[in-house]
Formats: sequence, structure tokens, C-alpha cells
Amino acid sequence: MKAFQMGKRVMLFLAVNVLIMITLSIVFSIVTRFFHLPPRIRGFNYSTLMVFCLVWGMGGAFISLALSRMMAKWFMGVQVIDPRTSDPNLRDLVHTVHSLAQRAGLPEMPQVGFYESPEVNAFATGPTKSRSLVAVSTGLLNAMNREQVEGVLGHEIAHIANGDMVTMTLLQGVVNAFAMFLARIIVFAINQASRSRDDDNRGGGYFMQYLLIHVFETVFLLLGSIVVSWFSRWREFRADAGGARYAGQGNMVGALRALQRFQDRAVVDDRGSSLQTLKISSPPSRFLKLFMSHPPLEQRIARLEKSSLGTIDKST
Repeated sequence: MKAFQMGKRVMLFLAVNVLIMITLSIVFSIVTRFFHLPPRIRGFNYSTLMVFCLVWGMGGAFISLALSRMMAKWFMGVQVIDPRTSDPNLRDLVHTVHSLAQRAGLPEMPQVGFYESPEVNAFATGPTKSRSLVAVSTGLLNAMNREQVEGVLGHEIAHIANGDMVTMTLLQGVVNAFAMFLARIIVFAINQASRSRDDDNRGGGYFMQYLLIHVFETVFLLLGSIVVSWFSRWREFRADAGGARYAGQGNMVGALRALQRFQDRAVVDDRGSSLQTLKISSPPSRFLKLFMSHPPLEQRIARLEKSSLGTIDKST
């Protein structure tokens, strides 16, 4: 079951990015045909192709980033909380997030929201530190005490303070650009090696060429996602350390231990697969581990506790 859930997450994340890339690739193909650029160019210009791929690849990533808050509210059904709400629990949630944001030195207070889901989870998203959103699931609010919730929120605020959304977008943009570039180079080489000039002018040849481009793009995006996932795991350790600074070491460790208790019986909500989520499920195989956006909870707890011991040693 966990393998199936992890596979769904990987496929959903890739599907969103691949759909954006395919849309941009169609536009790219129209532009290259109009300007007589690759893949039909005579006297192949690699630098020009690289510039076009970088523009379109980065474009897809930054479109996703620009729409991230809106898409989160739409897909997850996030209800943004009015800070003046009469509900004391929701007002306390907003106050906690804003207090943590002030400790982190954020230029603007994030929007705070919640969404209906049995999954114990939370996420932060948004295009900039000044236009961010922190949302928690009702499952998390019902399952954790106040100190544990504060630890989770400190972790999410650390993501915003570290600029993780922008950094991940830049990395994804580079991966997109290389996927587009390498796919076109390979297809161009295949065409040059296997087709005559007359065959290349057939409509069916163009269709096969574009199909191969999209196939290779998907393969390279899949390989690139391994690099993106590795970096994502590294930034999770940083966010844990930031959460410990803003919410307190005990609250951060307590939050992770609480998540660990829910791990085996966790309910997975696939709506949040492409967001900056707390994600607590662990994949069962080495292959799927390559696509983990978050390290295993036991590693995160051990690193925090080791950091805490190091601090004690330095002060003695």
C-alpha cells in the first residue's frame, strides 16, 4: 500500500510538471519553426537552443511558483483565516504563525489557513517571503497538542524564511531546461542518423519527432526529479533546524515524534503531492527512496537531538 501511495505521489508531482513542460514545448516548437531554429535548423546552433530551453524551462517553473498560493487554495480547499475571527482556536493559530514569522524576520505576515483532511500534515507555499501561505490540515489540529503544532508551524515558517520555494523553483527550472535541451539534441541526432532529407520533410516524420521529444523530456524530467528530491531532503533538515530556533528544540522534536507515531497509520491525501508539505509516509524500497522529498523521521529526529547535544557541549 505504501509503495502504491508513494508511486501516486511521484506520478502526480511529475504529471503537473510534465503537463506544463508539454504545453511550453508546443509553444517552443511553434517558435522554433517560425524562426527556423532546432530541431529543423540547418547549421545546428547549440547556444541558441540552450537559451530558448532555459527561457521556456524556467518559465514553466516560475509559472508554477507564481500560481502556487492560488493553486493550493483551489486544490486543497484551503480556507484562509481572518486574523479578527471570533473563533478562539483559529485566532490562536494565526497568532502562533505570526509570532513565529516575526521571530524569523519575515517582511510580511503569511496568510494562515486550514483545510479539511484526515491526513496529519501542513505546508507552506507562495512565490515570495512577502506573499506566502501556511496551511494545516484538520487532521493535524485534532491530533497534536499546542506545543507540537507550534513545532510544525516553526518548520513551515523556516521554509519561507530560507526561501525554499524560490530555490526549489530555480532548481526545477534548470532541470526543465536541460530536459528540453537534451531531448531535442538526441532527437535531432536520431533524425540525422536514420532519416534522409526527403523523409524528414514528411508530416509523419514531424509527428514522430515531436512524440520522441516528449518521451525523452519525460525520461529526463524523471531522472532530474531524483536530483530535486535529494536537494529537497537536505532543505528539510535545514527547516527542522529553523523550526527548532523559532519554536523551540523541544517543540520541534516533539512534533516529529508525534508524526512518527502517526506514520504507520497515516492517511494520505494526494491533493498536496506537489506542495511544500510536511509528508510523513516512508517508501518501502530503495528505488522509491530516491524520490522522497523528505528524509525518514528517525533521521530528522536524530539530527536534531545531535545538534542539541552539540549545543550543550559547547556551552559547558
